[in-house]
Amino acid sequence: MKSIAVFCGANPGTEPYFAQAAAEMGQQLAQRGIHVLFGGGSVGLMGVLADAVLAHGGHITGVITEQLNALELGHPGVSDMIVVESMSERRTLLIKGTDGVIALPGGYGTLDELFESLTLAQLHQYRKPIGLLNVRGYYDPLLHMLDRMVEMGFLKKQNRYLCTVAADVLELLAQMEQYEFAATPKWL
Repeated sequence: MKSIAVFCGANPGTEPYFAQAAAEMGQQLAQRGIHVLFGGGSVGLMGVLADAVLAHGGHITGVITEQLNALELGHPGVSDMIVVESMSERRTLLIKGTDGVIALPGGYGTLDELFESLTLAQLHQYRKPIGLLNVRGYYDPLLHMLDRMVEMGFLKKQNRYLCTVAADVLELLAQMEQYEFAATPKWL
């Protein structure tokens, strides 16, 4: 993996372990020489992630909307910043050309980016690993909902596992490095 898009919250969350996980992810990606693409923000987990990548000599690119940039939320330390008009354009640029995506804890925006990636993977339009860092069970209710979608016939079982899940940064990266996308669509 040479480049990974990281989706995460523009808020820090209520517990310090969320920021610790974002910092560890940034450090690990930088030390592995993986180019990081992120939402461009200086606040919340996005800011923590970017600070860690920069502190460890990594390469990072921000993709931020004009609206958010006008609010001065763009990370001032990120010299490679792409300003786009819309959130949909931002999502496309974050995913396009990467060797994988990772979702850390976050809110609507993070889920929007995660599910866009999963939808593209389900349609075999994105054939790279998609990781979910389940920090201290943050995403447990979402994972239960995915299981429920399978149980109720709205999601094929094989598509349920398009998302690689781990509670630990090192474990998630190791699983993503071993990921192999199915050559033939299983939904046909």
